[in-house]
Amino acid sequence: MKRTALAASALSVAVLTGLTGCGSDDSDTDAAAAAAAADEPKASASASQAKGPSPAERLAKLMVTQAEVGGGYKVEKSTLDAEYTFAKSQDEVTLDKAVCAPLAYVMNQLPLGEPQAFLTHHASTNTLTKGSNYITLNAYEEEGKAQSAMAGLSKAVDSCGAGFTAKANGNSGKQDTVTAEKTDAAGDESLAFKSTMAFKGVTHTVHGAAVRSADIVAVYYSVNGGAIFKGYPSDAKIPAAVLKAQNAKLS
Repeated sequence: MKRTALAASALSVAVLTGLTGCGSDDSDTDAAAAAAAADEPKASASASQAKGPSPAERLAKLMVTQAEVGGGYKVEKSTLDAEYTFAKSQDEVTLDKAVCAPLAYVMNQLPLGEPQAFLTHHASTNTLTKGSNYITLNAYEEEGKAQSAMAGLSKAVDSCGAGFTAKANGNSGKQDTVTAEKTDAAGDESLAFKSTMAFKGVTHTVHGAAVRSADIVAVYYSVNGGAIFKGYPSDAKIPAAVLKAQNAKLS
């Protein structure tokens, strides 16, 4: 099984487990139009520069790189095979406890809250034997949306201690417990949690965290897919190197 397929499968288990123109015969008019057309690219470029980068462009520049993480980590864009993806959008996910929705989103690299753009990369050394680590950056340009997203996730952690069940595309599964964890101060606000699940009688622990820096929220999630499918217990912690490198880039 391909590494990406295994990682994606583990994630699914873990949460179970978007002119018309007019001519003229006047040569002077034609000349003026040609001159205007020649200047149009320059004008468009200037307007673009004045407007600044789009939310998606911002995230592409803010996402940590392989060189910045170091330590043998391979960092690449997460492009999960549709066959192994639990859900492609928030709308596909239903839960027995609506308040727990942010946790389900975090565990499946879906956007947190209502960002204008989001981007997920995968940073791991060996997804067959070690944890799969995901970084999802969310950009919120509307005032208060980033804070609201963090508040929703915090409430989910506090309210879903007894676990929750998530369903999407015919798949269903249960998280048994959710527990808040201590986290080093980072950005403007931060939180962390762990969750346990049982698969074929074996308990697995996954870890998540979120850090808000102004209007960007970085979400981290780690799960050991290899352990889940091979049937031995796991406790996939978010690597300090990944957290440190990405948080530093957002500060």
